[in-house]
Amino acid sequence: MKAGIIGGTGKMGQLFVPVFEQAGYEVLVSGRRTILTNADLARQCELIIVSVPIRDTVRVIEEIVPLLARNQLLCDFTSLKVKPVEAMLKSKANVVGLHPMFGPTVSSLKSQTIIVCPLRVEEHLLHRLVAVFRAEGARCTLTTPEEHDRMMAVVQGLTHYVTLCMAESIRRLGMNIDATREFTSPVYQIELSLVGRLLSQDPDLYADILQQNPYIPEVLEACRSSAGDLAAIIGSHDPELFRAFFTRNNRDFGPFCDEGQKMTDALIECMVNK
Repeated sequence: MKAGIIGGTGKMGQLFVPVFEQAGYEVLVSGRRTILTNADLARQCELIIVSVPIRDTVRVIEEIVPLLARNQLLCDFTSLKVKPVEAMLKSKANVVGLHPMFGPTVSSLKSQTIIVCPLRVEEHLLHRLVAVFRAEGARCTLTTPEEHDRMMAVVQGLTHYVTLCMAESIRRLGMNIDATREFTSPVYQIELSLVGRLLSQDPDLYADILQQNPYIPEVLEACRSSAGDLAAIIGSHDPELFRAFFTRNNRDFGPFCDEGQKMTDALIECMVNK
């Protein structure tokens, strides 16, 4: 079996080369400077994975679609699923959308989540693909492209939006990051580390995640509305209004409140005892 990773010279592609080799595949890769082309991989490989930036994914898929046959399996690693899957379904191949919920800096796939969107695929091919990831310790969540993109609007979009707003607020206030750390709590240090983690990465990735997901505007409107309501409650100086706001969110989060407490306690314990 041959697996071809288009964009396999990139960081995410490189992460998965040994994963498929461990599963017994001969892995071919194509990139901007490789001898092998995307078309070569499309013609030679039983499994083809497109691992390129979001904004390039549909274009790359459309280039190889005419070359694919019914016995091949076409996948992608994109953070959005609806449009890439629509493009892949124009081929004759089996189609499964994939989204690894982690970056290329992880040491292994153990306990990591991979979203799997099976669209048009023979059962044995889907089973073989999922088995590759599970053999490495990954968790596979099966869903539809539409549900994936709705979830990503919150899981990625809302999270990144709030993180970037925190960074921009600190910048606008003219706060010195090192100076704030002299007054820091472990929780603030965790939040600040998340800001630093995001800002250390490729801005184009986050631009695509936030600007190309059609469900993002609804999520951001809910965030802006919530921030406005909370600001008004704080400005009222009425503790009862604040308590009501706090309590209804506590009820909505339910048991996860205790889980979050335990998880952050464990993180803080690691930080203070390192």
